[in-house]
Amino acid sequence: MGPSTWRPVAERLVAAGYQVRVPTLLGVGSGAPPFWPRVVDAVRDDLRRVPAGRPVVLVAHSNAGLFVPVTRAALDRPVVGTVFVDAALPARSGPTPVATPELLDFLRPLAVDGRLPRWTDWWEEADVAPMFPNPALRRAVVAEQPSLPLSYYEQRIPVPVGWDDHPCSYLLFGPPYDGPAAEARERGWRVTHLPGEHLHQIVDPDGTARHLVELAAPEGNRTGSA
Repeated sequence: MGPSTWRPVAERLVAAGYQVRVPTLLGVGSGAPPFWPRVVDAVRDDLRRVPAGRPVVLVAHSNAGLFVPVTRAALDRPVVGTVFVDAALPARSGPTPVATPELLDFLRPLAVDGRLPRWTDWWEEADVAPMFPNPALRRAVVAEQPSLPLSYYEQRIPVPVGWDDHPCSYLLFGPPYDGPAAEARERGWRVTHLPGEHLHQIVDPDGTARHLVELAAPEGNRTGSA
């Protein structure tokens, strides 16, 4: 998805006094694999606009959760927290496959000349429509989506040892990410639930922003409950 899916939350956080960057990952599917270094470069290049030495909190939604370890390892600034939002989790050790064998079996028939349709075109209208609060925002988000190569989902992403050397937490919207949320709990992470569809951050940017602030706060400053 494109940065417009997180712009409403970013606006709420900026209004509350936080400095926020929303790097675009729209170009990471261009060219030949591997694709994960382009994700790392996009985030690292965008964060160069933040003063050196300033601590950052990473927020990763959906498939972007898999890229947190390599991104964390590449950053030359302190990372004081990561919040996974309705996100896939990187493997505890060893490379992480971007897609399960079942998902690849689903995707391969959809590919035309090696490229997949836009993500919202994978699903039935009854599944897609509830994700959007209004037609105008849906048009903007859908138009921004890239068409990724099938090989993007066939890649495996390295998991550097020690990437989780900072507090990690998980914000769950709903199924099918209740499984990763349960695993996050098993890893000892803090998990909270804000019920909604997979793009709930565009439906309730205020609630999403509040949860991010709570999950990113130092342990002693947290007031909410899991």
